[in-house]
This record gives sequence, structure tokens and C-alpha cells, in this order.
Amino acid sequence: MSAPSLTRPTAFTPADPDRGLPANAYGKEKGHLEQLVLYVFVVIPFLALAAIVPVVWGWGMSWLDVALFAAFYFVPLLGVTVGYHRYFTHGSFKATRPLRIALAIVGCMAIQGPVVQWVADHRRHHAFSDREGDPHSPWRYGTDTRALLRGMFHAHLGWLFDRRQTNAARYAPDLLKDRGLTITSRLFSLWAFLSLALPAAIGGLVTGSWAGAWSAFFWAGLVRTGLLHHVTWSINSICHVVGNRPFASRDRATNFWPLAILSAGESWHNLHHADPTCARHGVLRGQIDISARVIWVFEKLGWAHSVKWPDPVRLAAKRVPAASAAS
Repeated sequence: MSAPSLTRPTAFTPADPDRGLPANAYGKEKGHLEQLVLYVFVVIPFLALAAIVPVVWGWGMSWLDVALFAAFYFVPLLGVTVGYHRYFTHGSFKATRPLRIALAIVGCMAIQGPVVQWVADHRRHHAFSDREGDPHSPWRYGTDTRALLRGMFHAHLGWLFDRRQTNAARYAPDLLKDRGLTITSRLFSLWAFLSLALPAAIGGLVTGSWAGAWSAFFWAGLVRTGLLHHVTWSINSICHVVGNRPFASRDRATNFWPLAILSAGESWHNLHHADPTCARHGVLRGQIDISARVIWVFEKLGWAHSVKWPDPVRLAAKRVPAASAAS
């Protein structure tokens, strides 16, 4: 069997970046309030990240802050990676009803948008990956250095500010049929508020001081949200440009090992695009995939079933020669 070829994408047509999209690809536009809230949730956590050095220099970070940061980073992260992505978007496993709703809630607490809209955007991304119609391809403007830098910014966060929204009725009709899930999705603002308020409340109660509440809010609320945002967005930008490609896919999705732990296994992005419904993305030796391990635990507890674990035959068919994989 000959190895599948790895093709480099051609540039999009900047004047018509949505060429090829179906007529009903977009739903309603974002309102002015939604745009304002989006700016707040993107800019404020980023400023908190930028303030880390002077803040640490000023008073440091307590062990309570560290514990809260880790908890409020990884639990919502897994809500996105295991819930939003592998379960709701790709159906990598089936879940009990309580787990289904819990995954939607903790996914919302990552403050990356309501579950229904997130899934619609991501399914559209896979339908048009690195081609016209992809909402966040870094290859959107061309392949030279300047165009690629512009495209990476667009893929990282620029696309978030497009007022046109992917039509959920077209790309996530199965989720819209679930009343409990749609209610959970509409309560996104509540879950986002709790994601920021709970660390502050815990910090204040444990330390018995406003200073403890503020420190926990800063580290486990703002800074944690900023880091989680940029790690997730890096999958869209970095993991379609930098890294290796051991498996053949129809796009430029890559594996980028430095983000493996912080992304809970999502940066093994090449295998994901080669086999989107697979519950494990890090399938090669040494590839740590925290999300897959969590799914395994859910399966052992009886909370998840029909898990689509890697198929050795499918993997072997998609492997490419080492020289090509490094491109």
C-alpha cells in the first residue's frame, strides 16, 4: 500500500473566504451586548496574564491559590476536551444522562461559549478544515510568512469577533433536540459567573479575609481563564501550522507535544483530524492524553459506554513515512 500524500493547502480567496459554504451555514448575528461581553471575557483574562510578573513580585501566590488554580483549570478544561469536543461534537462515547449534563455545565465554566454554539462551530471547522468555509484556519490568507502570521492571529482569536454565527440548526440539530441540554447552554452566563465567583468565595472562606478572596479570584479566576483560553485557541492556530504529522489527514493538523498536558491531550491534533471520532488522540508511545484517561475512568465506573477506542488496523492504514510526518 502506498502512503497517502501530504498536500499543502492553497491560499483562500481573501475577497470570498466563505466560498463553498451552504446558504444556511450562518444563523443569527451576535448582538451588540454579546460582542461587548465577548471583548470583556477575552481582554480581561489576557490582561491578568500580562499582570502576572508584577503581581507575583508584589505578594506572590499561596498554596491555596495553587490548588484552586489547578482545580479550576483542569475541571473546566476536561469539560471542553472530554465533553464539548470528544463527546458532544464527535460522539466518541455515549454517556449517562447525569454525566451528559455535568459535562455541559463544566464545559461552560471554561468560558469558551455555550455548548451548542461551540459544537456547531467545531463541526463546521471539520467540514471545511483548512479550506474555504473553515471558521478558523490559519491558512486563510495565504502561505507566505506575513499572510500566515495574519492567518494564525485570525485562527487564534480573531475569528471570535465575526458577528456572523454558525447556524446551530444545521450543524448541531441533535443537541437542539435535547431540552435539558439547550437549557444548560442558555444558562451559559450563570456557569461563567460561577466559574469566576467560586474560587473567590472558597479563597475568602478558607482564609477568612478579603485579601484571600481577591488573590484566589485573580489566580484561579482571571489568570486561569486567560491561560485556558490561549491554550485552547493554540490548538486552532499552532496545531495547524507547527509540529509533525504521523497520520494522513486532508488538512494540515499537526501534533505539538509542548501543549499535550496543558491541553489534556488535545494537541495530538493530527490523529484527531485523521480519525475524528476516536476517543484517544495521543495514540503513539509516550503521548500523554489526560482526556482519554478520564474517559477510561468514566467507562470503568459505568458512566460511559460504546467508547470508540483506537483501531490498530485503521491507525496502520493512516500512518505515513517518518520523513513525510516531520514536514
